[in-house]
Amino acid sequence: MPEKKIAIIDYEMGNTGSVENAVRQLKCKPILTRTASDIDQADKIILPGVGSFRMGIQNLNKFKLITLLEKNIFKQGKPVLGICLGMQLFANIGYEDGLCDGLGWIPGIVQRIPDNNLRIPHIGWNSILIKDKSTLFNNLTNNLDFYFIHSYYYHSHDNSIVKATCEYGLEFPAVIQKNNMFGMQFHPEKSHRNGLLILYNFLHEKDGNMEKDSLQVLDNILSNALSDDRLHNSRR
Repeated sequence: MPEKKIAIIDYEMGNTGSVENAVRQLKCKPILTRTASDIDQADKIILPGVGSFRMGIQNLNKFKLITLLEKNIFKQGKPVLGICLGMQLFANIGYEDGLCDGLGWIPGIVQRIPDNNLRIPHIGWNSILIKDKSTLFNNLTNNLDFYFIHSYYYHSHDNSIVKATCEYGLEFPAVIQKNNMFGMQFHPEKSHRNGLLILYNFLHEKDGNMEKDSLQVLDNILSNALSDDRLHNSRR
């Protein structure tokens, strides 16, 4: 079976190197791109991101990516994964650097985490609580730790999209999903085995069912990925 082509959207908002390396180690072909031909030919799309909500939307507009992405996601049904800022951009509006329209793909608003005598941004390892079924959680148990770095969070009145939550001063969505659109507030590419497994589940999910890798084969893939120097170097 040929490697799946994964379009990693290059809109100058950071962390693409670590995502590329993780995708490569999980037996897919990463393509860092902002061109229509690459995105149209990809099997799946990842929208990574580090930085401000407003700048993220401005850059997607600057590179004329929004219409292109919507064609692939909504008309062609191509799965998309938003990571950290990438997930937040799915919302209707965001309040970082002032009120700004988002993509409006998954109902919600992005607002600042209340400090409540906590350090902001929320940086480091924290556990997630699985709330609803998702193919992303195949072979994962509850209360596993993932790596977060963010000052804003996704708030939605539509509980059906919230698949897992995290606690940091308040309970906020850590994983969201609507149809073929998936989002993770944490960085799976920086979250060691748990992160690689949840990323693997996205990459190799097909029509709602995981491809049938045995757990032993999956463990070998994850072990090889974790031992790869490029993956470790990209986390620095």
